[in-house]
Formats: sequence, C-alpha cells, structure tokens
Amino acid sequence: MATAPGHPAVGVNTRSAARLVVVLAVTVVVCAGLILRLGQVQLTDATPGSALLGQNATRSISVTAPRGQIQAADGTVLVGNSLHPVLTISPTVLADQADGGRQLLTRVARELAVPAEDLIGRSKVCGTKGAAVVPLCFSGSPVAPIPIMDNPPMTQVLGMLERPADFPGLALQQIPERSYPQDHPGGINLAQVLGYLGSVNQAELTADPALTAQDVVGRAGLELTYNAALQGTPGTVTYAVDDRGLPISVAAQTPAVQGDTVRTHLITALQHRSEAALAAGLTKAKAPAGAVVVLDASDGGVVAMTSQPTYDPAVWTGGISQAEYTKISNALSNRAVSEVQPPGSTFKAVTLPGAIAAGASPSGSYSCPSSVRIGNREFTNFESESYGSISMTTALEVSCDTVFYRWAYQQWQKEGGLAASPSTTSPFAVSARDFHLGQRTGVDLPAEAAGLIPDRAWKLDQWQQTKTQICARAAKGYPEITDKARAAYLTAVAKENCASGYQWQPGDAVNFVIGQGSVSVTPLQLAVAYGAIANGGTLWQPHVAAATISAAGKTQPVAAVRTGSVTLSAAARTTLETGLCEVTAGSRGTAFAAFRGFDLSTYRVCGKTGTAEVFGKQPTSWFVSYGPKTAGGHQYVVAVMLEQAGTGADAAAPVARQIWDLLRTLG
Repeated sequence: MATAPGHPAVGVNTRSAARLVVVLAVTVVVCAGLILRLGQVQLTDATPGSALLGQNATRSISVTAPRGQIQAADGTVLVGNSLHPVLTISPTVLADQADGGRQLLTRVARELAVPAEDLIGRSKVCGTKGAAVVPLCFSGSPVAPIPIMDNPPMTQVLGMLERPADFPGLALQQIPERSYPQDHPGGINLAQVLGYLGSVNQAELTADPALTAQDVVGRAGLELTYNAALQGTPGTVTYAVDDRGLPISVAAQTPAVQGDTVRTHLITALQHRSEAALAAGLTKAKAPAGAVVVLDASDGGVVAMTSQPTYDPAVWTGGISQAEYTKISNALSNRAVSEVQPPGSTFKAVTLPGAIAAGASPSGSYSCPSSVRIGNREFTNFESESYGSISMTTALEVSCDTVFYRWAYQQWQKEGGLAASPSTTSPFAVSARDFHLGQRTGVDLPAEAAGLIPDRAWKLDQWQQTKTQICARAAKGYPEITDKARAAYLTAVAKENCASGYQWQPGDAVNFVIGQGSVSVTPLQLAVAYGAIANGGTLWQPHVAAATISAAGKTQPVAAVRTGSVTLSAAARTTLETGLCEVTAGSRGTAFAAFRGFDLSTYRVCGKTGTAEVFGKQPTSWFVSYGPKTAGGHQYVVAVMLEQAGTGADAAAPVARQIWDLLRTLG
C-alpha cells in the first residue's frame, strides 16, 4: 500500500531504528570488553613485552666518552682522537623484515662491493648461528644501532642514505679512536711511554658498573697509569621501545664528558733528538736495542724517554692481528724502566762513597796496575791498561778497575771473608741502597723492574732455592751442548756452585764494586741516582705526567715527591764530583773524545762511562751524565744504554753528547 505524500513510512523506520539500537548495544558491549581486557592485560597477566607499552617502555644505553688527550709540556698533542666512520643499521628495521634483514643487507653489500655474508654475520649477536667471529659479531645492547662496516666507502654510503625507502635503517656514526699526530718521520715516537688500549675483560666489567662490553681501557704506559682520568664520564641515550623491546625513537640523551687531558713534562724537540741520537748510535754499533732517559734532577720530571726498537702505536687502533703482534713483540717492553742490565763502571759513582765509608782516603794515592790477583784468580783492567799511582778522582776519570778491586777485597777480608755471617753488610751495598738501587723508583709507568743489589743473604737464599737443580747438573753435566769446551765449563761451574754456591766469594765482592756479577739496574734508576749526585743528595720519584686538565679547564698538578736523600761527607762529595767531571774534561777521561769541542767551561757536563760484560755477547754500553743547574732552575741528567754495543766511551757517550748539544740551549 502506498503512503500519502509528505508522511513517513512507519513500518520501515521502525525496523531501521531497531537495527540501530542493536548495533549500538553491540558496540557498547565490545568496547566494554576491550576496556576490561586491556585492564586485565595491564594489571593481571601482562607480558614483559607489553609492559614496555606502559611506564617502562624505554631502554637506555651507555655512550663511551671521548678519551682525554696526552700532551707534551708545551701542549703539543701526542695522543688525540680522530673520528672513525662506522655504518650501522637499526635492529628494529632488521626485525621488521620477514627474512631478518637478509635481503636488505644483501642489497647494501652489493652497493658496497663486499660479500653479503660479511654484513649479515656482523649483524648477528655473538654466539648465534651465522654470527661473525668475535669481535666482529654484535655484542652491544639490543636497542643500539648495529655496526656492520668500519670505514665504509663514503660515496656509496651517502648514495644509500639519500634513498631511505630502498635502504631503511642505515645510519653513519662517527666513533672516536686514538690518533698519534706526532708519530711520523720528522715527528716523535713514544709508543712504550704512551701505551695502548684494549677491550675490557669480564673482571673489569664486574668491578666497574660504568664500563660496557664495548669500552676500551689502558693496557700499558700512560694510558694505563692515568686510565681513570683519561676515560671521562659516559653519557646515555634513552630509546622509546616497542613491545618487542626494539627502539622506536630517541626519547632522551645525556652527553658524555670527555676525559681529562694528561699534560706531560716531555719536551718534543728533546724527545726527537734523543730518538734520533739513539737510533744513529744503534746503527753505528750494529746493536739490537737501547734506551735513553732525560730527567730533570730538580723535581724528577721525565723530559725525554725512548726505548728502541719501537713500533707504530696506531697498530693497536681497531684491533691487532696475531701476525702484527708477533712482529712488534720485541719492541713492546720499555727498556728504560722494565728491563735490567749490569751497570758496569757507571756503578763506581755509587760504590766510591762506600769505599770512603770503609776507610779509603779521598786524598790518598792508589796503585792502578793492569791486573791484580784476588784469591786464586786474576782480575784485569778493561783492555789491561795500567796507570801507575793515581788519585781517587783519577781512578774515576780513567775508570781503573784494579783500584776498586783492591778496595772491595780488603773490605771482604775485614768482614770475615768466607766465614762472615750472611747478615754481614758491606758499605758498598749500603751505599747502593742509599741511592735506592735494587728497588723500584715509583715512576708513573707500569711494569717497572726493581733491579738487584746482591749480598751474602741474597746469595744464600738463591743457593737454597736452586741447590737441587745445580747439584743435578754437577752430576750429569750438559750432554745436550755440542760445544765440548762450553759444556765442560758449565759443568765445572755447577760443581763449584753445588759445593759452595752459598758463599760470598772474593769474586762476588770485586765484581759487585764495578757493577758486574749479579748487579742489575734500569736506565731510569741510574738517572735518579745521578740526579741525587747532581742536586746535592735529593732522590726524586720520577714522573712523566706534569698535570691533568679537566674538560672544564681545571688543572691538577702532579706533585713532585721526594723519596729519600743521600748523605755524603764534604770530602766524598767533592771527590766524587771532581772525578766525574774529569771523565769528560780530563785528557785521560773515558768520555773526553766524545765531548771534544763541547764548551765545558761554560756548561759543565759530568758523568761516567760503563762497559758491562755479558757472557757470550758484546758488552752493554753505558753513559750516565748530568749538567749544571740552569737559570730556569732545571738540572738535567742523561742516561744512555745500548745493548751489545761495545764500550761506553765508543757507543753510549757519543749518543749523550748529541743530546747535551741541545740540552745546553734549554733554560
């Protein structure tokens, strides 16, 4: 039936209204259900992923602070930071790909012209299937960008970054790494002094919660000693994350604070001269290794130090291969502080005060024959020179061994000879220990050797520890040595030591007084000892660092530390200094030839050569010297040591002369 115009169709509208009511009712029920379910999920059975949608939906990671610089005394950068580009990819983008990002990384690899498996392996967590080897696999935070390539080709990378639709999630980060702007021809090399960095280990991570698995710490040199200052304060990046715990966006950032700068006492021009002079000296002598220390005797500051052979410190940056490590292994040790040698006649400056304390007169006259018989052995002057009757100062000037032998033998007899108690102390050993030899100087460099000042008690202890092995050798000899003469010699020594190796023999006493036998020192120890002779008796703790400077510019000086003093009578001091100065100025001085033409009248350099015999090798060459106090208040000491180089006069003294040519021009 048709409806009248202008009037609604009552039946149709009624049905529509009913349907609308039903739809609204269903909608209300569904919404109520959703609200109830959401409350249940959030309040009762929330999963770890869904909890991140609430108040905990962020993750923070630590950002390593740029490491502080190491500088020379004038502010020249010795170790700094350069920016190392790293291509990264978002972990969220990889997770969003159905294949875990394999196709995406394959496209990236094609653009970079590298094997796809290299990038895919680096994107995987260490220890998982297909992951690259440590440290190339990913070991960072799950929310951190994943590094997939170091030093990528920039043209290709920039091209991909301009096409984010084709290469989503890619980013370029600039990571700071150590740089050595002075390590180049014409610059300076301080590899052993500066040290290097290495990845943290588990013990360090446990001990310091601020460290992360990606951090590096000092492993040697100044990098190790001043690691806490150089490291700085890490920053943080906080990411908003999705219900998988993957990053969506950066929610907050706290910038890292760069580490402190370590300013040293090192003088760049002097360091360069020391390195060049030592290298030339080693080449001329065909010697394998050596070291130089230049010390300021007014406060213990180390103004130059070189150990050779050396290496490029940048080899550690980015990791080092086993082949590279093997190649540089002989150059890792800092021979100035970590390796010991017999000091030879440089030790006479230390034992001469002991001779005076034992009763030798500074004004006496002493016979210097070419050889003397001590017990049943003949002991000779080096090269068997004879100088007749000489003064104590001349005994230093010409380095007469036989004068010192007689002083040592007479004192050995006075102490009781072989019958003396192991606790008996010799004035020569007392004098050496007064100069703090036989103990570490406390320098602010790691791996310092203590050296050895042997005595009766030490020899007895050594014999007790090794008696079983020595006596076994005495019985069976050395059948594995093909050189029959050498095997017979070693067997005879073993028999003697088995029977009486605990005794302090006359040979021990006379070898000790001229720095031979078991006496051992480092170049730095001798520099400190001669520094005390130069400055009137003060022993300073040597230190390379002069100050630390914070990122805000606050300077904290490294305090000079007095570690002791050496007390000498006026006569002993005068005799010692006169003799040492005649070594360079006297016509018979062992360093006279090396200092010919040097104006000693206006800048007096005094010192002592040393030629330390080493069984089966060329002697170790030494020269330790000091200069006058300058107008600027500095007083320098130079210690030079060349292994297997010959005499101190021929090898070490000329190296020192080149250094003094520059030192005399400094204030």
